[in-house]
Amino acid sequence: MTTPTFDSRLLTPKLLIVDAHQDIAWNKIALNRDFWESVAEKRAREGAIPAHGEGSALIGFPELIAGNVRVIFATIYVAKARPDRTAWGKTYATPHEAHDQAMEQLAYYAMLAMDPRVSLITTRGDLDRVLESREPKVGLVILMEGADPIVAPEQTPEWFDAGVRIVGPAWSQTRYSGGTRAPGPLTDLGRALMPQLERAGMLLDASHMAEQSLFEALDLFGGAVIASHSNCRAFINSDADRQLSDAMIRAMIARDGVIGTVLYNRFIKEGWDKSAQKDAVTLADAVRHMQHICDLAGDAHHVGIGTDFDGGFGMESAPREIDTVADLQKLGDSLSAASFCDADIANILGGNWVRLLQRALPH
Repeated sequence: MTTPTFDSRLLTPKLLIVDAHQDIAWNKIALNRDFWESVAEKRAREGAIPAHGEGSALIGFPELIAGNVRVIFATIYVAKARPDRTAWGKTYATPHEAHDQAMEQLAYYAMLAMDPRVSLITTRGDLDRVLESREPKVGLVILMEGADPIVAPEQTPEWFDAGVRIVGPAWSQTRYSGGTRAPGPLTDLGRALMPQLERAGMLLDASHMAEQSLFEALDLFGGAVIASHSNCRAFINSDADRQLSDAMIRAMIARDGVIGTVLYNRFIKEGWDKSAQKDAVTLADAVRHMQHICDLAGDAHHVGIGTDFDGGFGMESAPREIDTVADLQKLGDSLSAASFCDADIANILGGNWVRLLQRALPH
């Protein structure tokens, strides 16, 4: 493992932030939350009952710019049909339905990128252009959350050609992998998918993968591995299999991966639920998860941010200091209070993800 060099582009009047998980297209298609609208506009339009009970909106383009959130791993997420999802709008029952719904979300991202303030990041050059832009710009790296839209493993190159750069095989159980609340190994399709992902040049996202599936995948996949939005099982007993065990974290570190800390109170502090107060959880509680990863690694090179903002929870379920995504800048103060140095703070807020993308994206 090489020692990363520090990137001076991260040091701006506001530290550069990379957020490794936002459900932007899902918000538009399922919840009618437009990317360009401010958080205030979304909240005013939805009133006292936010869309589908998700909670008050956290993300909007003006707040991203205000918070210097310059790179986002923007998800393609489609939901499998279940009795408890009848109010979700579109769900899928077949691989082809999952494929078509995912393509609709991909088309939304392509439409956003027609505006010069947004760019799709598919190469290292794309990343550099976003980071070096003098005008405020947001770059999107497309992440498929749950691999069911890949109708068959052999179709993987088509998704790469379409702009997808990261694939997480699981959400809950998929045709490819055991996942959250669905423990177990990769399926035969999942085993066939791993070499296809590697050959195509995809990154593998371990978030939501069942522990057995992840370790099997690491033996079959030799490319770059991340966990876009996962916290530490050491601190969370409820929803434990949604988080990473210490063994999983060590395996990610051994592969020079980066783990994005989720800013969802239920995944930060044991015992918190929606009946509790937002103020019961702070960014200092989130930093505890970051510190744990750093302690296991012996450095601060393997942790970042993966907020999952507007991915099933809202402002009411984010830490005390967070009203909108612009408040991610406050995480720097909490890291400083925990005795992280300036270079480590800049790397955690964005630099670790930038370094990984520079290594893993094609030229």
